[in-house]
Amino acid sequence: MTSATLELPFIAELARDIRSTSGDTVTVIAPFTGQPLHALPLSSPQDVTDAYARARLAQIGWARAGFAHRRAVLLKAHDLLLSRRESLLDTLQTETGKTRGQAFEEVFQAAGVTRYNALAARRVLGGERRRSGLPVLVTTRVRYRPKGVAGVITPWNFPLSLAAMDVVPALAAGCGVVQKADNQGTLSILMLRRAFIDAGVPADLWAVVTGPGSEIGSAVTAGADYVCFTGSTPTGIQVGEQAASTLIGASLELGGKNPMIVLDDVDPHRAAAQAAYACFSSLGQLCVSIERIYVQRAVAERFLQEFSTLTRALLLGSGLDYRADVGSLTSQDQLDRVTRHVQDAVSHGATVHAGGRGRPDLGPYFFEPTILTGVTPAMLCFADETFGPVVSVSVVDTEQEAILAANDSAYGLNAAVLSGSARRGLRVAGALEAGSVNVNEGYRGSFSAVDAPMGGVKSSGLGRRNGPEGLKRFVDPVTISLATGVLRLPGTGTEFARLVGPMVLLARTLKAARRR
Repeated sequence: MTSATLELPFIAELARDIRSTSGDTVTVIAPFTGQPLHALPLSSPQDVTDAYARARLAQIGWARAGFAHRRAVLLKAHDLLLSRRESLLDTLQTETGKTRGQAFEEVFQAAGVTRYNALAARRVLGGERRRSGLPVLVTTRVRYRPKGVAGVITPWNFPLSLAAMDVVPALAAGCGVVQKADNQGTLSILMLRRAFIDAGVPADLWAVVTGPGSEIGSAVTAGADYVCFTGSTPTGIQVGEQAASTLIGASLELGGKNPMIVLDDVDPHRAAAQAAYACFSSLGQLCVSIERIYVQRAVAERFLQEFSTLTRALLLGSGLDYRADVGSLTSQDQLDRVTRHVQDAVSHGATVHAGGRGRPDLGPYFFEPTILTGVTPAMLCFADETFGPVVSVSVVDTEQEAILAANDSAYGLNAAVLSGSARRGLRVAGALEAGSVNVNEGYRGSFSAVDAPMGGVKSSGLGRRNGPEGLKRFVDPVTISLATGVLRLPGTGTEFARLVGPMVLLARTLKAARRR
């Protein structure tokens, strides 16, 4: 197997799992070579409708099977993901162009998400007693009912991780899934799904459909009982508006222009190493990667020197092994966007300290990790998400100036603070407007914390994935109260008059006892 070619029978076998009767296909390109990888079958709106119908039937039995059965199936899927990791890594690298190490992060994350949701679902969703407003007279419980079938719309950049973070909690909660996969990540998603089917998930319960969002996106949202979307802010707003029109819930993880603050008590070399990974992992094609750095003046010169040296030393490569530090951009569109942002910045006076150019000698979409200074509001990369290996470094004098600059964005997905003092780093982190903040790390601390919620504020989205919050997306809480019969509740004026005094006394007693 070469660095960019999967065995064709392997692809054909996976492609049969796509819900497609249209007869139409689209050519998917291998990023490492720019050559055709395979012809992807495309789904029609009717295929999406049929997938929902089948998933709804399968969901009834899946929900009734109970937590113990779902837990056993998901834990088996967890083991299959780990045992099949080499094939998953080959597929993921070939489709996305990322390095093997960064592909392994996805496999590890998908396994962690699966394990967490398998083990947490009963505890989080098993139901619970709640305090009654009329103690002794009435008991109250909350149970959680699966919403039905979730629509999941997944991008190309992290197909395993992002699919798992939405699909697996839906399955653990007792729901079915119809997933629209991006063309460039479909094979990886199908391999992920195959592990779950082999573990015991009914095939119809998790359907995968493909095709342009303009043709089938509305059908995916229209058929859903809840929708999960990861992608651009403009498209996410459209999905949210459509979901609102049918009164279904939605979680939307959207764009970001993520900042990092480098405080003046850091070790410049260590801070530069953290920044390099935070900015250039997956060649910056990551929703939570860092695109803006604000460094205090006292360490700015040494930090920029170390950061530039480390960045220039990063090894670009396309091998299906662990030698490369960074891989390729995924498509011509990505290369065009990154090139446009860099050329625009340079033409307006920005300085390139590392990178700044494509590397066609390595492959058609390779671009060197790039550090810019002198970035101003007149430049495209100042406020717009590049979603590539480009970061701007700006010098600030004070913590407050850094915080204000970091928060001066329409986005609020992820942020990072580097400091020699954990206490100081946490204090600054508390002032940042983002759904996740990492101290002395770029993004992996919060991204890997599958027991904690992940999502954005401002134009970076709404709702949360991961943790109990991620599970509760897929259920409706139902309150069930039982009258104990100890005393009949009042129904007539005379009965109310007789009980007003005791009820007032009860309210005062509960307050005095600090009982809610």
